[in-house]
Amino acid sequence: MNTKIFKLLGATALTLAFAANATAQTRGGTLTTIIQPEPVILTSALNTAAPTGFFSANVFDGLVEYDNDFKLRPALAESWDVSKDSKTLTFHLRKGVKWHDGKPFTSADVKWTLENVWKKIHPRNQIIYGTVTGVDTPDDYTVIIRFSEPSLAVLSSLNSNGAQVLPKHLYEGTDILNNPYNNKPVGTGPFVFKEWSKGNYITLERNPNYWDKSKGVSKPYLDKIIFKVVPDAGARAAALEKGEAQYAPFSPVPLKDAERLAKLPGLKLETRGYDWISPWLFLDVNVDRPYFKDVRVRQALAYAIDLNAFNKVVWYGFGKPAVSPVVSTLKQFHTDDVPKYAYDPKKAEALLDEAGLKRGADGTRLRINLDYLPYGDDYKRSGEYIKQALKRIGIDVNVRAQDTPTYTKRVYGDRDYDLSVVWFAGFADPLVGVTRAYWSDSVGKNIPWSNGSGYRSAEADKLIEQAQSSASQTERVALFKKLQQRVQTDLPSIPLLELHFFTVQASNLRDTVTGVDQIYSSLKNAWFDNTAKVAKAAP
Repeated sequence: MNTKIFKLLGATALTLAFAANATAQTRGGTLTTIIQPEPVILTSALNTAAPTGFFSANVFDGLVEYDNDFKLRPALAESWDVSKDSKTLTFHLRKGVKWHDGKPFTSADVKWTLENVWKKIHPRNQIIYGTVTGVDTPDDYTVIIRFSEPSLAVLSSLNSNGAQVLPKHLYEGTDILNNPYNNKPVGTGPFVFKEWSKGNYITLERNPNYWDKSKGVSKPYLDKIIFKVVPDAGARAAALEKGEAQYAPFSPVPLKDAERLAKLPGLKLETRGYDWISPWLFLDVNVDRPYFKDVRVRQALAYAIDLNAFNKVVWYGFGKPAVSPVVSTLKQFHTDDVPKYAYDPKKAEALLDEAGLKRGADGTRLRINLDYLPYGDDYKRSGEYIKQALKRIGIDVNVRAQDTPTYTKRVYGDRDYDLSVVWFAGFADPLVGVTRAYWSDSVGKNIPWSNGSGYRSAEADKLIEQAQSSASQTERVALFKKLQQRVQTDLPSIPLLELHFFTVQASNLRDTVTGVDQIYSSLKNAWFDNTAKVAKAAP
């Protein structure tokens, strides 16, 4: 992480002085938060894009929540049991929970969602629940999931983002992907959907019948949340500075402005709440393109990019050069013992010559397109940086801009692209977030945030499937390390950075972070401390 920002966050540059008696949460108020880009869909059970996940967790609960130590806390499930052979997982559901339309939440909702959504549509859960042989519901509040093989990764992805439950009574018998309730969601969560003015805002209001209470006081504390769509990065910074918005995640402002905003007494930068997602930025290479079938060409791309300079120039130090798709903070699973591609443009040129891609009369070896994730200027500038890096080795790159639906269809459906700059959440277990980028079964199925490169490897598939079914965590760790070595040898995707996201929020907004997955969790605990006094920033 940028050391200047770290000092500002951890020391005296941002000092908050609270009134002595400001200990109890205050009920009321409207929180305006910035969401960018605008979600394509409002239900993360069907689309795991970051904007959808950030919004959706406020409408839908998960079976569990995660605390600040990755430990499980009860949510829709009050308790759970895992059999000794790890092949049976039993959930004991909370009684009295209702969907926002008044219908009771029951085990039938969980069973239907698992069988029809998690196993068939969800880009991450297809592999996690792929070995499910049956789901029993002996009563309305018990769900028994039976696996043919152990599935140790399940417990790491049971929150609203990982295991979002849909209302069976509104989805059964419908075209799930085109169900109108995908965009006017009915959940069990702390806030109720009210309006989506496309291109402008999404409004949620407090759920007066929410099950979660603290010391007899019903949550959530806020009356309303307005998710405001602000496409321009400068406008987002201005809205936060003027107090027109009080909360904005995923590094919402130009990175060069982060230090300035961190010094303002009315704002603070928050880096917690992203631990669960373990984000990494990478360059997907369409290995079905004739010129990218040769691994030497893919290696040349990697050698051509100076990741240290890329991190400093484009990402202002809010990242760390990556050597593997498993980020280094996942110490149990990460390995440095993989093929590495340190910046070496001369070696890149030699590899291209060996592959038969000689420079033409104009010095160009190859002309290709690069599509970047349309999530803001950082990704556009990433594409432009890579364009310049590849130009030095004779590859002419056309950087293309488009909206999110066009981008995802181009990459994951039509596969009409050459290079793609994108980030994935790796999550707490590689089986949840990393293997989807390499598992051949999802290629070309138009499932966003899956195997966009088109990589097909019998060895990689076997390692993934063995890790999926192993009952030994030690064995799973060894398998994931072998997988990292395999994919870094084949290089269908080039890891660029381990990303360090931050949130900008009003300094009197309290309890926005209560777990490692906060960015994909609800704001039911958030409240405005109107008694707070904000000290001036230190010089």
